[in-house]
Amino acid sequence: MILIIEDFPNESLCHYLGNLKDKCVLTWEKRLKICIDVAHALKYIHYGMEDRTRIINRYINCYNIGLDENWGAKIVHFWWSVFLPPNQEDEALYLKWIGRTRYVDPEYKKTNKVKRESDVYGFGVVLFEILCGRLAHDPIYLKESDMGLAHVARRSFSTGSLEEMIDPIIKEEIGENAFVLSRGPTKDSLHTFITIAHQCVAETQDQRPTMKVVVKELEKALFFQVSHCSIFSLSTPRSNLCDGSVLYRQQKLESFMRLGSNYIKFIVKNPFHIIMSSINLSSLLFRHHRNMNPTF
Repeated sequence: MILIIEDFPNESLCHYLGNLKDKCVLTWEKRLKICIDVAHALKYIHYGMEDRTRIINRYINCYNIGLDENWGAKIVHFWWSVFLPPNQEDEALYLKWIGRTRYVDPEYKKTNKVKRESDVYGFGVVLFEILCGRLAHDPIYLKESDMGLAHVARRSFSTGSLEEMIDPIIKEEIGENAFVLSRGPTKDSLHTFITIAHQCVAETQDQRPTMKVVVKELEKALFFQVSHCSIFSLSTPRSNLCDGSVLYRQQKLESFMRLGSNYIKFIVKNPFHIIMSSINLSSLLFRHHRNMNPTF
């Protein structure tokens, strides 16, 4: 295996958490795309490599996620990664735990049993960091629990008060004009994101989803967000559109999701034609278009 190390002009994700000035550049949609990039990377090393080779990173945290010039996110280091033998029935290894305390799988800490679900836990902590805009070891969380953000988030989820922890900057994402729809999370997008994040930080390994499931749920959250912006864009001036909006002004826009697939199909209707397009969610759901009134 050859690992290629590259520079990250936008530094690591940790730089933007808890830093009020820099955090402002992370819109909700951009945060979702960062999460999806990392989720795809984990899905690949857990399931998609050649010869059925599987890797457990063991160091998933916001310090190990780099952001390139286009805000694409990548896992940077594989210092403590371990390989799972391809034909091993028990998909676990027994190793002394390592890593940053607040990101380490609690079952791994107790038993020294590391599985792919240990990476899922660390990623779940990152999801909550992105949602709340604070590092997992922020003093505000350590006052409530030595375990940090994950424990506080689980408790808040169970009491129905988790939304109080959401980064205020996300809630305040609005356009230049007062009447413009907020660019913050839609209800469906937020609910989908919070639900999968909570599942990822379950205390035991067998309660956590696989990265295949995580990818699907995060892409669903992005779909809910961007499709909401797109429908809104049909009657909104171009300068006020949400991030990632489709800039067409057709008379009708119908969208539906084919369950169990990574594809969304859109049927765009106008008086003259019916256009069907399929967009692979793993790359991007929507593409910007410069022409406000395309000729069909």
